[in-house]
Amino acid sequence: MPPDLLNSALLAHTSHLFRTRSPLVHCMTNDVVQTFTANVLLAIGASPAMVIDADEAPQFAALADALLINVGTLTKERASAMRVAVESANANNKPWTLDPVAVGALTLRTEFCQQLLALKPAAIRGNASEIMALAGMSQGGRGVDTTDTAAAALPAAQALARQISTVVVVTGEVDYVTDGRRTLMVTGGSSLMTRVVGTGCALSAVVAASCALPGDRLDNVAAACGIMKKAGGAATENSAGPGSFVAAFLDALYAEGRP
Repeated sequence: MPPDLLNSALLAHTSHLFRTRSPLVHCMTNDVVQTFTANVLLAIGASPAMVIDADEAPQFAALADALLINVGTLTKERASAMRVAVESANANNKPWTLDPVAVGALTLRTEFCQQLLALKPAAIRGNASEIMALAGMSQGGRGVDTTDTAAAALPAAQALARQISTVVVVTGEVDYVTDGRRTLMVTGGSSLMTRVVGTGCALSAVVAASCALPGDRLDNVAAACGIMKKAGGAATENSAGPGSFVAAFLDALYAEGRP
């Protein structure tokens, strides 16, 4: 059976929840994207915080509404801090999201993310090659770039979701969001989103925020993807290239769901 398309009413409802609930998202993300990620979360109505010290991270993970683990600029020291933050989030019933950047292509991050799967992320967001590698079905892509299509990675995403009882997002020209039983397809977006550093990483932060919202998690995560794609499409109409796209994209996110 083909996947279902995201319902536009669900997207509007989730935008409203972001603004009324303003989830506090603990972002342990890569150095390249911290500012952009924080600005995206603020634009949708969420609240970002970047706490990375190994002593402070577990304390803050217990206080935040959600935790993001992004391994883009992973080091052994940062991996240790991330692990204790995840353990703290689990102990305090706070959902955490994994972004397995370049998994399969490099050993440290591949082994670390495989170990983290046992700690049960609420959601996983990656490109097709990352998801296939995390599921043990490929050797990864070309660094952070995928060499597979999102549709090709859907069976791996569904198997991984069933294996650890999580929601898996495969992003690409079309996004697929699955819990292994239901699958939602999210269309839209813009090719300019691939010409700006951090749109995928920022999406992972928005996915993390959506996991803290009430209601069905699969629906909330799919709506998070839809909000980002809708803003990307709107921003393209008001930009001349990647530079102006960033400003237009943040403006479109800020306008989403507002009267």
